[in-house]
Amino acid sequence: MKNIFKYSLLGLAAVTLAGCDDYLDSEPITNVSTETFLYSENDLGAYAANMYGLLPSHGSGYNVGLFANDNGTDNQTGAQPSTYFVTGQIHVGDAGNIWYTCSQNIRTCNHFLDKVIPRYEAGQLSGSSANIRHYIGEMYFMRALVYYSALLNYGDFPINRTGISDDYEAVREASKRRPRNEVARFIIEDLDKAYEMMLSTPPMTNRLTRECAALLKSRVALYEGTWEKYHAGTAFVPKGPGWPGASADYLADYTYDGDSEVRYFLQQAIDAAEKVVSASPNLYSDYAAIFNSVNLSPMKEVLLWRQYSTESNNNVTHNVVNYLQRDGAGNVGFTRSMVDSYLMADGKPIYASADYKGDDSYEHIFAGRDPRMDMTILKTGDLLSESPNLVSYIKTDGRGYFYRPPLFEGQTENANPTGYSLRKGLNTSGDMQCTKPSYTGCPVYRVAEAMLNYIEAYYELNHNLQGNCGTYWAALRSRAGVSTDYAATIAATDMSREKADWGSYSAGSQVDATLYNIRRERRVELAAEGFRFNDLKRWRSLDQVKDVHVQGINFWDGFYKLYTEPTPEDAASPLSVITLKPYDGGSSANVSSKDDIHAEGKYLLPYRKSTANIGFNGLNWNKANYLVPIVNREFRLTTAVPGSGEVETSTIYQNPGWSMNDGTLPSDL
Repeated sequence: MKNIFKYSLLGLAAVTLAGCDDYLDSEPITNVSTETFLYSENDLGAYAANMYGLLPSHGSGYNVGLFANDNGTDNQTGAQPSTYFVTGQIHVGDAGNIWYTCSQNIRTCNHFLDKVIPRYEAGQLSGSSANIRHYIGEMYFMRALVYYSALLNYGDFPINRTGISDDYEAVREASKRRPRNEVARFIIEDLDKAYEMMLSTPPMTNRLTRECAALLKSRVALYEGTWEKYHAGTAFVPKGPGWPGASADYLADYTYDGDSEVRYFLQQAIDAAEKVVSASPNLYSDYAAIFNSVNLSPMKEVLLWRQYSTESNNNVTHNVVNYLQRDGAGNVGFTRSMVDSYLMADGKPIYASADYKGDDSYEHIFAGRDPRMDMTILKTGDLLSESPNLVSYIKTDGRGYFYRPPLFEGQTENANPTGYSLRKGLNTSGDMQCTKPSYTGCPVYRVAEAMLNYIEAYYELNHNLQGNCGTYWAALRSRAGVSTDYAATIAATDMSREKADWGSYSAGSQVDATLYNIRRERRVELAAEGFRFNDLKRWRSLDQVKDVHVQGINFWDGFYKLYTEPTPEDAASPLSVITLKPYDGGSSANVSSKDDIHAEGKYLLPYRKSTANIGFNGLNWNKANYLVPIVNREFRLTTAVPGSGEVETSTIYQNPGWSMNDGTLPSDL
């Protein structure tokens, strides 16, 4: 991505912040001279701004940005499944060296804090005291964000509050991993400092606020609390059987009380989430607008967002909209499991409501459903573009509409694999038609997540829905246009009919109906926003994924006619007729067979039209993949004797199920 602000290391000190309000696309600084730098408010603001590249974005590549981040889960998929769910696909080293990236970013944060905190305490910094404190708070936030990435990927991780010298033994010492609960507590400590120092109204627009710190704290605390609860008694929790930290002599005196830690983190999640909602108690009325608008500033629910523009002096764009205007392309397709999880507007599951019409057509699927589904998934007749280009269905009014999903496009990036096409994020402006750059804003943090975090943490801790649970849940349902009687939803839920939702499980068994519906609400509200995989991991919802075949639309009961007998009304020109070639064991198929045992005689199977697809034989989860393996390089750089290659003497231990050698497969846990 072309950055709005990209500072040179030599010229950084001279940058003025006046009038600049788009720091969300800056890259981290990795090496800055501080002999004369980091003495003023402007210096601090500029350094912190260059860390904003760590935050979510739509990027600039040819893809659908943020909205593709849930691909590879039971929510949505690309043409190929995630390699995490295919046996033999993930080896040590395949994920890249996330350890090194996190360590470098932590070093950048510590470089700032090591220099600035003493100067701040000595009164040596010039500028507004409030703004100085805010920018210091931003750097505590950024360090917490990096450590959260390390926690998600590795669990146990070294905790370094200050910079590390280049001395070999100092590096070995600083590389010693600390148990994951200590890492999570350290993150919370940093976020508490950030909250204390940051402002609710920052020095410039589109900067972090103290409420962002509280939201991230609620996210981290909920993640760790539920992780430690559901992974208890395994190698993925400190002191659990097979926990690799037991082999480290420096952890010999470490003690751990799992129940106490779970309670601590869940209470922290509740308290932090409540701070967020108290500051911005009202959700924005238009759910769809949060994701498809150019300017998100009026939306108080959105605590932070990335701004894009085609203006010559501020040209930062993405490609999300120009993919969505191509019949919802972008190699993103929602699954049948995701679609079936949407409630009816009366608050009942589809199998418990007389209003449900079936799934043989878009008309039936969308009738009487949770309106968020309509705002997230395309259906026939939805407007795509005011000035169509590459839209297959153009009416006589000159505008482009959605008629059928692009299942048979030659280029994967211009296709949809399941028949349920992405609508979330679609802007129909002709200024962003298919071949033009997109400039809709990207929400980074929003209040709705805090409400969901609160409800889940409160129920996990107290086993009831008191406190603010009812208020927050009703607010989410009311904004969506769904019955606010969540108790009726729970009562109507039959868990035996929710098995296709991976989130209905923890540790191989289904959870109770109340907790499941809390998770369902989260799944629907945050669809396509990149939360799903981490949620499934912290809930330990993947143990039961064995020989799973993802399904899409009910193709053979009616949808196939959109291709064999296209009859759109008011079309300016006829749509092409597609010859269907169901998979029959050969290599020329363009669609899965209705006779496939996994199709139930009707459902599209995105991975079952060619044996070349790595998901052809189904999805399977290896428990080792709950954490990422550390690459061999990190062990070699921390051996007892420099350059010896005796990795077993490293101060770093490997994650459960993985060896220390690159290219090796995990063991079966």
